[in-house]
Amino acid sequence: MAFDNETRGKLQRFVTDIRALLTEDFTRQLQQTYGMDPATGGVAPMDSLKHLDDESLETAQILRDVMDHYLASEAKKETSTRISVLKRIAREQAFTILNRLAALRMMEARGILLESIGQGTQSQAFQLYQPVANGSLGDTGETYKHFLNSLFDLFTADLPSLFDRYGPQSRLFPRNATLTKALDLINDSEIELLWSEDETIGWIYQYFNSKEERKAMRDASQAPRNSRELAVRNQFFTPRYVVEFLVDNTLGRLWFNWTGGQTGLRDRCQYLLVKPDEQPDPAKRLRDPRTIKLLDPACGSMHFGLYAFDLFLEIYREAWAWEQTHGPGCLDTETGGSADLKPLSQTYADQDAFLHDVPRLIIEHNIYGVDIDARAAQIAALALWLRAQRAWHEAGVKAKDRPQVGRGHVVAAVAPPAEVDLRKRFMEELDPLDAELFEKTLFLLKGLPELGVLLQVEKELPALVRAVFGEHGDLFREEDMAQWQKAEARLQEALTEFARAARATYQGRLFAEDALQGLRMIDHCREVFDVVVMNPPFGALSAGTKTQLGKAYPRSKNDLLAIFVERGLEVMRTGGRLGAITSRTCFFLSSFQKWREEIVLGIAQPEVMADLGHGVMDDAMVEAAAYVLEKQA
Repeated sequence: MAFDNETRGKLQRFVTDIRALLTEDFTRQLQQTYGMDPATGGVAPMDSLKHLDDESLETAQILRDVMDHYLASEAKKETSTRISVLKRIAREQAFTILNRLAALRMMEARGILLESIGQGTQSQAFQLYQPVANGSLGDTGETYKHFLNSLFDLFTADLPSLFDRYGPQSRLFPRNATLTKALDLINDSEIELLWSEDETIGWIYQYFNSKEERKAMRDASQAPRNSRELAVRNQFFTPRYVVEFLVDNTLGRLWFNWTGGQTGLRDRCQYLLVKPDEQPDPAKRLRDPRTIKLLDPACGSMHFGLYAFDLFLEIYREAWAWEQTHGPGCLDTETGGSADLKPLSQTYADQDAFLHDVPRLIIEHNIYGVDIDARAAQIAALALWLRAQRAWHEAGVKAKDRPQVGRGHVVAAVAPPAEVDLRKRFMEELDPLDAELFEKTLFLLKGLPELGVLLQVEKELPALVRAVFGEHGDLFREEDMAQWQKAEARLQEALTEFARAARATYQGRLFAEDALQGLRMIDHCREVFDVVVMNPPFGALSAGTKTQLGKAYPRSKNDLLAIFVERGLEVMRTGGRLGAITSRTCFFLSSFQKWREEIVLGIAQPEVMADLGHGVMDDAMVEAAAYVLEKQA
């Protein structure tokens, strides 16, 4: 189904209406039930809430812990800051509930889940659940709430960032009247067919922030003033044909070259630019697909990754056939892989067992994403998971027979935890050297919310570990970063235990989770990628990052898009391919001359370019170009 203007208009109206509905409900709950007013910033003491039951009292305390955790990262602690944080809490709760309900509706459309949302309390699954509850959970509305919560818990193992009911964005549940209206909106016949489309969840993310909000931000300041403005102002959905054009000529082209043109992608990729009789020399050893890494450094809802998933399915099938023809050991597992990777035929009993596992392999090995918006990371993880489920559904694999998908490689570039008291308490439990390493690592990640993947952590890390461990012999030699991984594993284990400890507060859990997310971001920055595809932010640098980015990227510092391209090439291996859609002005304005000469024509070589003009990215007022660069050095 094509997402034309009429279709997008229907979905936009739905998102606008349900956002207003949920946000208003949660704002009222904060005010009327929990003593937290997003309008004034007022927060009542817990002593004034003794009339609440135990569950509501726990929620009230947790909401205050979430507020304090967010405030700890803010430079100013005045009333306006607290108002902003409380509005953020209401907005995040609304977004999460919307995404959960949409996810369940999309699961129904893919045969993953018996109807649970499609008819509200008349849905098939609830009709089976209700007699078992037999009134013990309250009236129909209360019972349906428990039913939905049980579904959320069911999918938490696969998608914790979305379905974990104990997460910071998950403490509120819509009141019965609000939930009924929300289900009516979700089940409106105008958008019924959209729930079977992979792109739908991405458009929901796109429309959750309104055009009016983006315009107000731009009118207030030429450059983004904080990480949220940077995310919202540059939130433009990439059209499907542009996604295919860029992925076909990066990932598709690499596989075409490595196989010497002996691939079904020649016909499968409609935008792959090859000559009819083109047959390049094949690689001496074809890359094992488990070693191929693709990164979207500004992933949004993972539109590039969803299409790349399609190509990876074909790549894996062809790799199995290649190994059957050329024998075990013919696939290159060393480049981008690890020593413990065995040949495919020695890992799986037969082709069916292998193909059964491929959707899991793609998420756990191939597709990486980073976004400074935690909501985008939530959506991206969901989109990839749903795509894997669709692949199994189309292959006739029943839900009970599908392997559990482990944590993928979608990371939110969130601020490192700023609570000084919690940091000191955690460090007291560590070995002194690990404690020093942890503190220096948090300082290293300070600019993460606005910089994301632009933060060159991998360059700073060797100096950091030498500063901590240098006097202790060769424990942390620059060429032996495996030792960093050992220390990182110790920190991860300690943080996990810190969050689980009986004495830990909810704010302590948030502290540990944000620190763990920072360590995952370091892992991303240390990877070397074969493909980078993106629709990066563009325009002026924010005041908070201008100096730092200017020093780190002197050849590209005049525009964010140029910096993203340089960084994309920096994290790729030689011969890798970068695909981007950006403003076309970078190819002729004099201010980009050094970037063109030293980046685009220096460390890279242009391979493909399409001059697309106006109106490509929804309401972005920019003339766009889509292009592919191959890294030369």
